[in-house]
Amino acid sequence: MTRAEFVSALAALPASVAVEPESEWTFKAEFLQQLMTRVPEILKTQDPATGQFGSGIWIVTDQNVLFPLAAAWSIKDSANPHYHDPALLEAIGRGGDALIAAQNPRGMWVFRKKDNSTWGDIYMPWTYSRWIRAYALVKEALPAERRARWEKALTLGFEGISATALKTLHNIPTHHAMGLYCAGAALNRPEWKTQASAYMKRIVATQDPGGFWSENLGPVVGYNFVYVDALGAYYGMSKDPVVLPALERAARFHASFTYPNGSAVETVDERQIYHSTVSMPGAGFSFSPEGRGYIRRQWGLIRARAKRAKKDPVLAADGAASFLLYGTEGSALPAPGEMKQRRFVLGKNDAAVDRQEPWFIALSAYHAPVPQSRWIQDRQNLVSLFHDSVGLIVGGGNTKLQPLWSTFTVGDTSLLFHKPGDENPDFTPPSGLFHTPAKATLEPEALALALRYGDADCRVSIKPVSDTKAILTYALVKPPSSAEQTVEAHLPLLPHRNTAWKIAHATGILDETPIKISVGEAGDFFEHNGWRITLPPGSSLSWPVLPHDPYKKDGKADPDEGRIVVSLPLTAERKSQEVSVLILPPAKEG
Repeated sequence: MTRAEFVSALAALPASVAVEPESEWTFKAEFLQQLMTRVPEILKTQDPATGQFGSGIWIVTDQNVLFPLAAAWSIKDSANPHYHDPALLEAIGRGGDALIAAQNPRGMWVFRKKDNSTWGDIYMPWTYSRWIRAYALVKEALPAERRARWEKALTLGFEGISATALKTLHNIPTHHAMGLYCAGAALNRPEWKTQASAYMKRIVATQDPGGFWSENLGPVVGYNFVYVDALGAYYGMSKDPVVLPALERAARFHASFTYPNGSAVETVDERQIYHSTVSMPGAGFSFSPEGRGYIRRQWGLIRARAKRAKKDPVLAADGAASFLLYGTEGSALPAPGEMKQRRFVLGKNDAAVDRQEPWFIALSAYHAPVPQSRWIQDRQNLVSLFHDSVGLIVGGGNTKLQPLWSTFTVGDTSLLFHKPGDENPDFTPPSGLFHTPAKATLEPEALALALRYGDADCRVSIKPVSDTKAILTYALVKPPSSAEQTVEAHLPLLPHRNTAWKIAHATGILDETPIKISVGEAGDFFEHNGWRITLPPGSSLSWPVLPHDPYKKDGKADPDEGRIVVSLPLTAERKSQEVSVLILPPAKEG
């Protein structure tokens, strides 16, 4: 795709999807059709001999499709050709039998990933909750022998879950509690329903007033969807009113921390890096006007992207099933993403998002000591900058063992790094390096952060000065007491693989080839993906600056996960560095 085609395609997707100030939103007819389309696609992946679904190395979560298949079998509607289809019921039955064959004597499965890495035995929450919900939908139609076999295996698993899995407050046991509630109803174990409801009350009480859950300090944005999915399904089955306020707060949080293109704001996320996909909310958001407005906008963006690509929009089968079984239609309020100007401050100046169309800025003042958990990322990358025409430019999220992703560092950045093959790294920052702030103060009106690293004080601010220009200013307010400690600011830039880059005297295509240039070699700018970054004196640029990937045992990251990073030295003589972000006009064809 040429640059002109790229900009034209983006222009075809408006930053907002026009809606009435408040109107009724109905979705079930459209989402039923989505489910109908997915069913034959799923069935094509099943091995009739084993009952296993999916492709490549089989893993137990391949059987998660049992839930949407059972939903399709159970929903009576003139538009549903799969209602009570014997062939579909048999496919569901074989799918459950495959799970039974893989169970160990305790009812657990090997936690295997598609790369064939194994992570021990587990009561896989995502699979157990879907298997029991499928059983609840089809149990009356299962042949007696199969029903008895399923009931025995499910009872074994949920006895283990009841005894061991609800001891901590976390996204995984929240999902387990939802499945346990369904198991209590489907397997006539009322004590499980009581246990699950008590747990859900506790998890609601741990939600931050800002509408998110935390697993260390500050939001888990991506996994917040997991909490809402579990609570939404639980509410759909139980109608327990205790969870509704939490679902409403979560809807407001997510609607605010979503970029204009529908992707989730990663800046405040303590677990996951940026993903450019449109975040499709689940049925748990459908129980309030704010939540329905958020869902409607996100689905509208998905449809617009699909139309631009001349494809049909796709809603995952699991999501479609949940909306059909649990979701509520009704009035919908416009999402915050519809607004051209908006500033939202989270908590007590903990974080802020600022919309000045076509710019969108996110700032995070969340800070915490570096945790040893591989899943909880370092609070290091505190600034994001987005533009409607090119998407996210600056930011991209947090990681571990990679100080060059930090907004500032004080000390020797070479001291902290990922060791190839290390499956159990020590994440403790070494003596001589500060890469996460010990103190952070948000200045919402100035769109700035005051940050302390060791005994050094730093400050970063963002100022949109026109529709096509924004300025980031990095300053050393108070130097470290040790003259040997160097201070750097870092500007992590989002890469677009197989897209051109340009400096004053050279150009290339961004692939896996490393790039390392100083400002003298580059001239005074770097261009990529429709934007230009000015490179101030003394700065340098590197690609690919890789993160630590917590989802791989050895932490090895792929180049697609890397960042282009501009390093900006700050000294007593050069206490401030200014970077201009310029949006380039579309290249002329021909």
